[in-house]
Amino acid sequence: MESRRFSSSLSLLAALTVLCLCMGVRSQLSTNFYAESCPTVFKVVRGEVADALKKEARMAASLLRLHFHDCFVNGCDGSVLLDGSDGEKFAFPNQNSVRGFDVVDSIKTAVENECSETVSCADILAIAARDAVVLSGGPSWKVHLGRRDGLVANQTGANTNLPAPFHSINTIINKFAAVGLDITDVVALSGGHTIGRARCMAFRSRLLSFSPTGSADPLLDSTMASELRSLCLQDDDGSTAVALDRSSVNAFDNHYFSNLLNQRGLLSSDQGLFSSDEGVAATKDLVEAYSKDAGLFLKDFANSMIKMGNISPLTGSAGEIRKNCRVVN
Repeated sequence: MESRRFSSSLSLLAALTVLCLCMGVRSQLSTNFYAESCPTVFKVVRGEVADALKKEARMAASLLRLHFHDCFVNGCDGSVLLDGSDGEKFAFPNQNSVRGFDVVDSIKTAVENECSETVSCADILAIAARDAVVLSGGPSWKVHLGRRDGLVANQTGANTNLPAPFHSINTIINKFAAVGLDITDVVALSGGHTIGRARCMAFRSRLLSFSPTGSADPLLDSTMASELRSLCLQDDDGSTAVALDRSSVNAFDNHYFSNLLNQRGLLSSDQGLFSSDEGVAATKDLVEAYSKDAGLFLKDFANSMIKMGNISPLTGSAGEIRKNCRVVN
């Protein structure tokens, strides 16, 4: 009996230790981290993001995706930006997917001109993602800052940790859970697909692989399937990009969820949130709620972005402040 009590006490102590460590790391991030060392950082980043979106509205989704793909591998440490054949940007889920590195370079240069060797690339990604959403009509949130940049990329982690458009809903839920995110985060952050595009290669199997006769996915609206076939089946390399939310291409709104109710989700992983057996059990109710209440979606999305931005940041003396986001100092 005494040994069992001792074992239970040790387990409780270990759990509390992990909790305190996590809270300690998160407490080092703050919304006013650069208030004295770089007070103009928000203005500078906003200006650069605005310029980028004027040139290409699609860049909003690209900057949002960069932050997401960064945080899911090694935590939010800017490692997705590192060059090199073993870099995360060359992992399978990121090939022909992540983009916007030149925009990040421009932001970094502008920030360095204001505050040399002060603001991390990881923090630039977090601010730029927020600004990209705001400038597309989406919600704002207070970005917690103080992350430092990682010293290594993790291509293997990118290949295993990132959700893919062909993954089942349960697989995606598990990948989110592995980094401390829950089902609400899965659905809310999936709503980021209200902006951006996907290449035909990411969903082409839905157009011709669902029976011996090569019919389309029965969970895909037949009219939409026909339209997509005309766009994609003559595209040999699958590089044609199609809007994820064809009802409001560049507007950050809740139309993405209305599309799912009408079987007009572009990716299998999108439509699965509402129509798959796993989705019906876990995520369908939230999809319906967000389709009816834009305010609820925007609020939950902002909260989930804050949570995601807190995934395993490097703080204090860990890592470094890169001078060039593409290479370690």
